[in-house]
Amino acid sequence: MKQGAQGSAATGNPDGSGGLGGAEGVGGVGVGGPEVRVGVPRVPVQGRGVEEERGGRVDRAERGVDGGAVRGGAGAVARGEHTHSETPIPRPRALVQRASVRGQILDALRTALVTGELTPGAVYSAPALGEQFGVSATPVREAMQQLALEGAVEVVPNRGFRVVERGARELAELAEVRALIEVPVMLRLARTVSVERWAELRPLAEATVRAASSGCRATYAESDRSFHRAVLAFCGNEQLVQLADDLHRRAQWPLVGPVRVSGRGHADLLADAAEHMALLDALIARDLDVVRSLVGEHFGGAH
Repeated sequence: MKQGAQGSAATGNPDGSGGLGGAEGVGGVGVGGPEVRVGVPRVPVQGRGVEEERGGRVDRAERGVDGGAVRGGAGAVARGEHTHSETPIPRPRALVQRASVRGQILDALRTALVTGELTPGAVYSAPALGEQFGVSATPVREAMQQLALEGAVEVVPNRGFRVVERGARELAELAEVRALIEVPVMLRLARTVSVERWAELRPLAEATVRAASSGCRATYAESDRSFHRAVLAFCGNEQLVQLADDLHRRAQWPLVGPVRVSGRGHADLLADAAEHMALLDALIARDLDVVRSLVGEHFGGAH
């Protein structure tokens, strides 16, 4: 957060019901933009006979009536197409709408990674995914390219994007790197941040408990990262916060093999959230020994 020839096989639903459109954060759409449909079938896995990824070619949705690429837009420049001497037509509303749709697709795909609906090792086609979301392949491809930059997927030429397969060793390595970054910072903050400022994080810690109680891994993953970001933000180093958040996100993707079968169950989420509450209580009490112990346990459990 294996392989499967169809979306239903990838998700384990024999009837193919449900889908990415039902994931949290997908329902809303930017004002005036194309709507991302809710309740669509599950993510189709790219296989032989499924429409191939058309790398480098301009989507029909991006072309004019005469078949030429839309001129003056950022997409044409990115593809290296000539814009000649024409004055670009400003289209701020269209750009905002497109970014909104791309952002929603990215959020939905990240949720599908956490829940395991995007199966490790499986290949997914942007055009096929676009059909399921009710949008063109372009915002899907852009979202997938962002996930490729984050290391979640890899490009498969002329086919689509393969979800990266991860093992327990990679998860342990991520936990070790996170500990090297976050533990010293948290211990320093425990000595310097005021009690009043720590108390401001109480709602975020409580939100992780509610998210854990829901049993939804995607909901908990977001609240978990929000709490950690808020704690680290007290250090005033935005680069550190972004780096730690990226590592944290990667640590939340599902594993392959026997470990993935068991996964992180409801009890694990509740225990993780309880550690957030205990850590915050210790920070407010300025009990450095307890803070040191809880932080060590938290990262030792690869949360």
